[in-house]
Amino acid sequence: VKELMVFLDIAVFEIILAYLEKRDWKEAFFSVLPQRKGAVPLGEANDLSKHAPSEKEDEHNDSDDN
Repeated sequence: VKELMVFLDIAVFEIILAYLEKRDWKEAFFSVLPQRKGAVPLGEANDLSKHAPSEKEDEHNDSDDN
């Protein structure tokens, strides 16, 4: 648990530093958060799912290319 608290303290510090550089909270958060976690702004999470093809659609599109 102590290691997690140290990690969170460092992450908060990095976000604050990024904000001071960028002067934009959204950019600061997403420049610090790991991309592999799939973090997206709340309003954009639904928008991305509407535009991303489902696996079924993607397979169908691949078969059209042949």
